Amino acid sequence: AVAVLDPKREDCSYPYDELCGCGVGFKLIQALAGNRNQTIDDLLPYLDLVATAIAADIVPITGENRILAKFGLEVINTSPRPGIKALIQNIKKQTLTISDVVFVIAPRINAAGRIKHGNYAVELLTEFDLEQATAFAVQIEEFNTDRKGLDKQITIEALDQIALNSEQERFTTVVFNEAWHKGVIGIVASRLIETYYRPTLVFTRSGDRLAASARSVKDFDVYNALEACAEHLEQFGGHMYAAGLTLKEEQFPHFKEKFEAVVSGSINPELLTPEISVDAEITLDEITPKFFRILQQFEPFGPGNMTPVFLTRDLKDSGFGKPIGSDESHLKLFIKKNPEEGFAAIGFGLAPKMDVACNGESFDAVYSIDENVWNGQASLQLRLRDIRCKE
Repeated sequence: AVAVLDPKREDCSYPYDELCGCGVGFKLIQALAGNRNQTIDDLLPYLDLVATAIAADIVPITGENRILAKFGLEVINTSPRPGIKALIQNIKKQTLTISDVVFVIAPRINAAGRIKHGNYAVELLTEFDLEQATAFAVQIEEFNTDRKGLDKQITIEALDQIALNSEQERFTTVVFNEAWHKGVIGIVASRLIETYYRPTLVFTRSGDRLAASARSVKDFDVYNALEACAEHLEQFGGHMYAAGLTLKEEQFPHFKEKFEAVVSGSINPELLTPEISVDAEITLDEITPKFFRILQQFEPFGPGNMTPVFLTRDLKDSGFGKPIGSDESHLKLFIKKNPEEGFAAIGFGLAPKMDVACNGESFDAVYSIDENVWNGQASLQLRLRDIRCKE
């Protein structure tokens, strides 16, 4: 190679080493532009791609990434390229946030590569004609629908496999089915951690080998655990919280037991209980439009700069709490601030805890604050992370 651009190299003196791949590409374009007497203003149209990559790669939203994400969001909200405009034209929000990029734009772009081929996403993002871009977006929406169906079905099958093998009490989850789609096994691994909070690997067949995606829990280095099992692996790579690997099929049972032994012998049992970090305890009276505007100044949020999380005690629902969603897995409440006022609250995946909030008794809640827009009217709402009986 003539040159290797990698800010994580030990011999690289660039002051920020958390750029994603697209960010590194943008720095190359910036350097080339300097030699052509172009300014940063000439490069602003590329920042919608950079912000999308920062969100999709889940890199820290700190330092230069935070700056690139902020100005990239401005491009997305004011003059996005036709491909991104086609993806977001059905979103009924005036201003998109980094969360919208993470949960709306990025999954659809990723779905093309997971289900079909990454070239479909490239065609979408490089198309200059909005009508053609819209046609590409419709196709990618179909891929995303297929992706959601696949990861939901495979998650159900994997949970059944854990139960069938009586592996609910292990320190690790290692599941395998040769028919599972390779493009979604990483998503499935993350889904399984929501039920069994422990280091997780999901295997499928890839040619004459088995391939897996690994996901970990907070503060446990799954890469180091895999390294301790290297005798059973063909290849592996990744980082503390996510990794990929391949092995020969005959090595699978040996690897599964070795991985369980390594994790059980090294993990602090406290790490197997999910924990929510609370930034501050506040009362509902402190939640005002001005307070929310101050919080917005910390955006964009993401790894390294997470959305502030608050605890409020002794709350009561208005009596109209109910499960919502197609499978009624989410919880919608109206939490009383006083007899006349209160806040709407939504808790994704919290419907099983409905009895805690809707039994007439007080409860404590951990939440973040966001803005809900309905029929053009904006109001503050609580995004519930968890609820518990009053302590």
